[in-house]
Amino acid sequence: MTDSPDHSAFEPALITAGEHLSVLDQLQRREPVFHHPEFGTTRADFEAMMDDAFWEIGASGRRYSRGYILDVLEQRGLDPPQDHWETRDFHCAEIAAGNFLLTYTLTHAGRVTRRASIWRSDGRGGWKIVFHQGTVVADE
Repeated sequence: MTDSPDHSAFEPALITAGEHLSVLDQLQRREPVFHHPEFGTTRADFEAMMDDAFWEIGASGRRYSRGYILDVLEQRGLDPPQDHWETRDFHCAEIAAGNFLLTYTLTHAGRVTRRASIWRSDGRGGWKIVFHQGTVVADE
């Protein structure tokens, strides 16, 4: 029998402030990012969804530029995968005026990752993603 760590000792209390619940709802519908056809399927759609300075860190730890991600999304659009994603534990916090950190847990093909995205309000009721990171969960 192995002892598992007491996660409650180091897990943060992630509670979205009441005034940000509508933002949480809006952003939660967009994640996992780039996997919701209702927000677009073309390169132009994805470009419009991303801040010009967008970049990401994949679960592998590799950094990816905006241009590289756009190329991958364009290729994926030619033969869209029939993936099943499960998301949970969403949390949203305003980190600067109109800028929000959205975190959540994603399970895909048996792999669990923690995700973090920074989203910026475009001031017209829309959103642009600024940054995204995925980190593999070692044990859960």
